[in-house]
Amino acid sequence: MSIYDVAIVGAGVHGASAAMHLAERGVSTVVLEKATPASGPTGRSSAVLRGYYVNEFLATATRESVELFRNFTEWTHGGEARYVPCGALFLHAAEDGPKLHTVAARLNELGTKTEVLSFDQLAREFPMFDLDGIEWGAWEPIAGHADPAGTTNGMLNRAIQLGTDLRRMTTVTGISRRPSRTFALTTASGDVIEAGAVLLAAGPWSAGLLGLIGVELPLWAERHIIATYGWGDAVEVPFVWASIPDGIYFKPELHAQYLVGTLWEEDHVDPDDFDQELAPAEQLRITMATVGRLPNLEESEAFSGYAALYDVAPDWQPVAGAVDDGIFIIAGTAGHGFKWAPAMGGHLADLITGGAVDPGLAQFSPDRFSRGQQLDAGYGAAKILG
Repeated sequence: MSIYDVAIVGAGVHGASAAMHLAERGVSTVVLEKATPASGPTGRSSAVLRGYYVNEFLATATRESVELFRNFTEWTHGGEARYVPCGALFLHAAEDGPKLHTVAARLNELGTKTEVLSFDQLAREFPMFDLDGIEWGAWEPIAGHADPAGTTNGMLNRAIQLGTDLRRMTTVTGISRRPSRTFALTTASGDVIEAGAVLLAAGPWSAGLLGLIGVELPLWAERHIIATYGWGDAVEVPFVWASIPDGIYFKPELHAQYLVGTLWEEDHVDPDDFDQELAPAEQLRITMATVGRLPNLEESEAFSGYAALYDVAPDWQPVAGAVDDGIFIIAGTAGHGFKWAPAMGGHLADLITGGAVDPGLAQFSPDRFSRGQQLDAGYGAAKILG
């Protein structure tokens, strides 16, 4: 039987980040992944980086993560995150104005430069947009995007260099506490791994893992769609943008194409049995919303698309903390966890090892729902903006 200080279940971006931060602290760690690294929602992430958050902790964690992305190869000793700073524009209706101004002022105080743009400024600086129903904009110049698989593998490979064990194709089927106060994790192949602490970082499969220890949390999986396009005869748009009233976001890709995803809340699905294809009607819905907001894109070429999973909590904010003595979780990241994952792994490592923990992490405690304390998130239905 193998014995470790910490066992991490899940090798997506959050499991990889926590593994690297723990390894940097000299903590003996094993990562158990039921498939391969970044093979779940991480690999299908649009990987947008933006610090435009209502929540101060997540805004700060994203700013810290952007610094790690900027120095990713040096930090990971060879990893390639392919961070591309390009700026991001957020379009808002009139009713968002008061909150937007308050949030922007706070973000600037935190070091995330955010410029509030009036309707007239938007019309002058971004004339390609149809501004019907738009009154305000927010421009974040350091926002950008990265490679989700490269980011995950870069952190994980560094953790392995520092002594972490990675076990691919390893499904955890049981978690039990031993008299010695360690945990025994049983796998589908019958192996038993012993660890002093456990971190559940399995995204949409986290709720099922919690069931192994008799814990229930309001977490579920949602199917979210992404459509991809070639530029065709359209004028290329080099920055990320999102239209909050339309519930869409846009990201330029590295390979002469762009993608558009949605901010809509969707139906709950089984993470092991959902439609991964983009239906023609779904692509049409996205296309109409996109072209309606940026008419020039009518000249682009529809490619294809896909569906990805979000693991969601009721307030669309992460669930991070202890669910039992020695068992921790990072879940409920709701499609916006990639951007702050590199820094969040450090906060989780502090928590697991008993180090000095940022007080801001406590708000994401798993017991907040039983206490009736949901967090403020985003703007109206666009809770993904955190």
